[in-house]
Amino acid sequence: MEKIPTRDEALQLFKKYNSSESLLKHALAVEGVMRYMAGKAGEDADKWGIIGLIHDLDYEMYPDQHCTMTKKILEENNWPGEYIRAVMSHGWGLVTDVEPVSRLEKTIYAIDELTGLVATSTLVRPSRSVMDMEARSVKKKWNDKRFAAGVDRSVIEKGAEMLGVSLDELITDCIMGMREVAEDIGLAGTNR
Repeated sequence: MEKIPTRDEALQLFKKYNSSESLLKHALAVEGVMRYMAGKAGEDADKWGIIGLIHDLDYEMYPDQHCTMTKKILEENNWPGEYIRAVMSHGWGLVTDVEPVSRLEKTIYAIDELTGLVATSTLVRPSRSVMDMEARSVKKKWNDKRFAAGVDRSVIEKGAEMLGVSLDELITDCIMGMREVAEDIGLAGTNR
């Protein structure tokens, strides 16, 4: 029988399969942005946040089976099919064939890579803080393919297009969501 997970259950499950501090910070960043975006869209912030938190569940232990093992683990833990599908959709075209359809799925697809670009852009700022970050600072780094080279910018562009928003708006929303969890993800700055 499917069971709606709590945030604590999701976090415990994530920590069971991941010990990397950078992966935890990424999960918390995606969770923060998903919660922010849910609030903006009038959706369930807890559901969106939990999906954001758990999306890379299998990445540390099973990088070659990314998303596939997450699906298996979540099914074994009786997670709702809607949550599992949303998690799978963030890897669309990369490691899954689950195309994002709902607003939730399109959002996690769009912002997963973007949180990495925003975080990296923040860390090269004198303040090392997302609190004073603006979209134009991220956009300045956009065309430098050596900067945050692991970030697939085409996924971010495709995600913004799916959501029907400009890249600037998506980046701003991502920054705003990451501000909500700045302390937890180590991007509150050097003056705190």
